[in-house]
Amino acid sequence: MKHMFSGHSAKFALTMAMLAASVIVSGCTTTDQTAALSSAKATTKTASANKGNVIRVNGVKTYTYTPKDRECLERAMFFEANRSSQDGLVAVGTVVINRLLSKQYPDTICGVVGQKNQFAPGVLTRKMNSKALPDVQKAADDVLKGKRHPAAKNSMFFHTAGLKFPYKNMHYVLVAGGNAFYEKRNKDGSLQSPVPTEPYNLAMIYTPQNQAVPSDKAYNVTTPQTAEEPAAIAAPATMIAAAEPKAPVQAQQNETAQVAELQVPLPTATPNTAAPAASSLAYAPAAENVDAIGAFLLTQQRPTLN
Repeated sequence: MKHMFSGHSAKFALTMAMLAASVIVSGCTTTDQTAALSSAKATTKTASANKGNVIRVNGVKTYTYTPKDRECLERAMFFEANRSSQDGLVAVGTVVINRLLSKQYPDTICGVVGQKNQFAPGVLTRKMNSKALPDVQKAADDVLKGKRHPAAKNSMFFHTAGLKFPYKNMHYVLVAGGNAFYEKRNKDGSLQSPVPTEPYNLAMIYTPQNQAVPSDKAYNVTTPQTAEEPAAIAAPATMIAAAEPKAPVQAQQNETAQVAELQVPLPTATPNTAAPAASSLAYAPAAENVDAIGAFLLTQQRPTLN
């Protein structure tokens, strides 16, 4: 009897030990899963707060774009607009940039153009076979340099011209390139989807090819120029070049673009002057009068933007 009791006790002890081990193992797994979930949430939150393609340079919000983003813009303009209409091409490009600036849409050009059911089917995959492709590419570059269609400055929507819809919030502003562009407005006339008025830049992002340059990404960033005297932009280690403005410009929301280039020196090494430098220009809707800079740039041999 004593032996049976001892055996029973041993079995009982063994069973309890197995249960305890099971609880311990289960607790570890739960802890690991919880830690992993917490880590994932923290990572997502950090990524959301610090998006790599939207940065601040000298206090100005700057949207960076890649050569792929430029191609996405070209594709939207190529497949959505009548390619013989410069107004239509630029208007489509204006809508893409307006959506880029809005928090309601993705914050990359390819994200905007590739959003489901928003642009032409196959817009990112079909071949662009047309003799007009160079014209489309030039129009896309103009948009990235700051050109906007003034009539579409607040527009984020368009559809094929000739179609009719019964919605009362559709406020039409332009027909061009086979499309009718419109804004969505409330009964009181206010915009339902206003384009943000915060000043911003568009900047090409590139990785230097020269081995002497640090491998970190470098940003060829453009910023609004507000200095009244050319001497103010002649700081050491900073090179500024701008396209010649046709006339003194007053700041107008989403209508005028001051074009300038700021090459930021990298902190740990001096770039080789033989390395290729990408050119990117800005759209600065809140820029101040640029008379002094324009006078300074008259002495520079730079191409004039249309």
